[in-house]
Amino acid sequence: MRFVETELRGAFIIELEPIEDERGFFARSFCQREFAEHRINPAIVQCNISFNRRRGTLRGMHYQSAPHEETKVVRCTRGAVYDVIVDLRRGSPTFKRWIGVELSADNRAALYVPGGFAHGFQTLEDETEIFYLMSEFYFPQCQRGVRWDDPAFAIRWPIAPPIMSEKDRLYPDFQP
Repeated sequence: MRFVETELRGAFIIELEPIEDERGFFARSFCQREFAEHRINPAIVQCNISFNRRRGTLRGMHYQSAPHEETKVVRCTRGAVYDVIVDLRRGSPTFKRWIGVELSADNRAALYVPGGFAHGFQTLEDETEIFYLMSEFYFPQCQRGVRWDDPAFAIRWPIAPPIMSEKDRLYPDFQP
């Protein structure tokens, strides 16, 4: 695996290093030791799948608050998404900055999302599926979110208008 640190400290794009032959390829997509060597939380306690029927579906911006902050490794296993993370860590030099990356079944890249970041995505194709590795169990009382179109972040989403749940649409603006 190749770990490419993004401009948001602690967030990585993880690229596979496939070994190919006439049958196809083999690649490691997770290694506890390699994650730890890059100071990436190697704990995995839960795996989740998000299936999205329609192009333009937007889910986010979600995070889990302390004491149950979660890290995520997000990979698109079918279709494609525009995946966005926002640094909500007070005191971070990249506080309130965001990045967006395309994750797809074709590029097989993953995004490592550190604790203290909000995360969301918008599907770029119909029938898109996302697979998450989670470092923390789900605690409903710690579930939080910020508005997908909060002016504090000014995220540029690729498809308008988005298809969203009412819950995601009604998250409040970020209060630093």
